[in-house]
Amino acid sequence: MKTLSWETKIGLILVALAIVLNGLLYAMYHDLNHIMLWGLTNLAFLPVSVLFVSLILDSLMEKRNKLQKLDKLNMLIGTFFSVAGTPMLRFFAAWDLNQEEICTAMTKKEAWTDRRHFYKIKETLEDRTFKIDEEKMHLSALRDFLLPHTDFMLRLLENAHVLEHEAFTDVLRSAFHLTEELKARQNLDALPESDRIHLARDIERVYGHLALAWTDYMKHLHREFPYLFSFALRINPFDPEASAIVS
Repeated sequence: MKTLSWETKIGLILVALAIVLNGLLYAMYHDLNHIMLWGLTNLAFLPVSVLFVSLILDSLMEKRNKLQKLDKLNMLIGTFFSVAGTPMLRFFAAWDLNQEEICTAMTKKEAWTDRRHFYKIKETLEDRTFKIDEEKMHLSALRDFLLPHTDFMLRLLENAHVLEHEAFTDVLRSAFHLTEELKARQNLDALPESDRIHLARDIERVYGHLALAWTDYMKHLHREFPYLFSFALRINPFDPEASAIVS
């Protein structure tokens, strides 16, 4: 015999409960016309009830679920920046062809207190061409930093919440590709100029994605967690003189 689904069981229970309650009303008042009128009145409001439940409540639940997913995602992003993202940005900012320009734009502490600053910074980064000075690159140091974090980045890429965030997925994908490129070369200190230029382009790709993701994460911290924002600003990877010490 086929087992009834839980939806069918609940439906049968509710129908039975309605019959029992209407029977109780009839037993108390013996007024079938009133009971039928009351039932038709409720039936007339049924479309409005369906509209409320299906559109408004579903929308609220969906919004709540999205916020929960976003909170979990931001926790993962925060872990990524603590473990790998912020140190990576320090490497790249130090090798930036226009280091003084980017560092000046990203280290105005008084401007970070203004919410509008985040939008200005993001617009600046989106319009900016990230260029790495090949002469400044210390590729073996970068490889030694990235290799121990390969498994960590792979686990993040496997997370369903991360895959729903296209921009952060681009960060991880490009960072993992750069790690694989560096890992595939035995001697990074004796590469031809053409190969150093190729690796510089890979670094620029990661740099651009990472800088934008860091700005978005800083905006989240500023809005939700001021104490974490304060720490993140003190260790700003674009500030060569950054220090966690409060002065």
